[in-house]
Amino acid sequence: MNFRILRGGLPALLLAGALGAAPLSALCAEPVRGGTISVATIGEPPTLDPMASTADLVGILTQHIFETLYTFDARWNVTPLLADKLPDVSADGKIYTIALRQGITFHDGSAMDSADVVASLKRWTTTASRGKQAAPLIAGIEAVDANTVRITLSQPYAPLPALLAMNNGAAVILPAEKIATPLTQFVGTGPYQLKARVPDQYIQLTRYDGYEARAGQPDGYGGARKQYLDEIRFVPVANANTRVESAVAGQFAYVDSLPVESLDKLKNGRSDPVMLRPFGWPRLVLNTRQGIMSNLAVRQAVQMALNDEDMLYAAFGNKNFYKLNGDLYPEGYPWATQLGGKVYNKGDAAGAKKLADSANLQDRTIRILTSQQYEFHYKMALVAAEYLKAAGFKVDMQVVDWATLTQRRQDPALWDIFITHSPFLPEPALIDFPSKDTPGWWDTPRRNAALQAFNQASTQEARVARWAEVQQAVYDEVPFIKVGDFNAQAARSPGLQGVVPAPWPYFWNAWKSNAK
Repeated sequence: MNFRILRGGLPALLLAGALGAAPLSALCAEPVRGGTISVATIGEPPTLDPMASTADLVGILTQHIFETLYTFDARWNVTPLLADKLPDVSADGKIYTIALRQGITFHDGSAMDSADVVASLKRWTTTASRGKQAAPLIAGIEAVDANTVRITLSQPYAPLPALLAMNNGAAVILPAEKIATPLTQFVGTGPYQLKARVPDQYIQLTRYDGYEARAGQPDGYGGARKQYLDEIRFVPVANANTRVESAVAGQFAYVDSLPVESLDKLKNGRSDPVMLRPFGWPRLVLNTRQGIMSNLAVRQAVQMALNDEDMLYAAFGNKNFYKLNGDLYPEGYPWATQLGGKVYNKGDAAGAKKLADSANLQDRTIRILTSQQYEFHYKMALVAAEYLKAAGFKVDMQVVDWATLTQRRQDPALWDIFITHSPFLPEPALIDFPSKDTPGWWDTPRRNAALQAFNQASTQEARVARWAEVQQAVYDEVPFIKVGDFNAQAARSPGLQGVVPAPWPYFWNAWKSNAK
């Protein structure tokens, strides 16, 4: 049988605005080939190996260089990319047979075949947190022939195609002979290839002339990926205010991750605002493996102490840009529940102190790891610190650049809480917490039982019911704390066409209207 991801409808605003189901011809009369654009990002990526990181910044950059077997279309369905079609799945849900597209070449000119795919997927299961999440259930990965791969599971695992489609912690396909850990040669099949990387200055990508786009029209991250631009330069601009000023001045073709309070300023500048609503959810990740947060009572005390409304207001300043919501998905997603309100937004210092007292702590210091490159993270951290102090904790605020944060959070000895965020993802298994290897390292019998039931459920109705059980385990065991829902803002030059709001902005299918 053919596999189609089990899912329900998504909010109309996200469908219409986020991934752009309309063909490019509907957006502008005629695309123009040629030209170079510069894109301002939130900083220097910690790596260009998309298997080695789930950081959005890594995914944004590397999705232009590397490709996966599957990706997501404009309606967040899994759709083929390097695979020829959706996988054929055995009746028992344990065998996935994947036909590969033919005629695909890597940037070094070598042809992609099943040997490359098998080697890449095996590396994914040992290197990427998403791959490690699936690895215990994978009994074998083998080549059937030069153009076909078979994945055999020990038990049904419904999220597998979505995991294979994700662009961070990604199952990208690499030339078998260039696979290494750490990765030293960044050779993919994508529409653009790495030309140069000058740390803290730019990452330069150029058009790969041997690229074979899929037939048809662009469709979200799927469909045809058209190479109108000659070159894309990603420029790290770590300071949020500097990114705003550069957008107002029209210094870049695209500026990512702008504070929402800059909207009025953008309207009077040389760039057009780009708003994605709803975008995602910020959260505090708690270190369940080591230190003060390994104590459940302390985690519950932190959850009780926080006033999420004040954190959201400090971060975004305008209620048009955020919404109080303790559930892991907003209304309109099939995964939304009404469970989070019981523990959300309490701001109860006395109750939190009582819970912390029950833990008999010798030291009440909480190390909060955050970065000002995502300014809203930092503002949330400042407010969280005050509420934790009111509950009797001491706070050690550790403010670092984002690349350092993503490295430091890998070591459980170095932090107690870090702040991050995620877009709303079409498949809950794509959220990083289901992996025991993701920083935070949530691993309890209840977590394992709830996730196993969710992953093995064979119908959408059953999966929705099991997901509610997973969410309840999150609220009870507190591996992380959701702060709320928020919109995301970026800016683009009026001369940059073909770019639509997306959780991970991409620049294939984009062109400069004034290219020569």
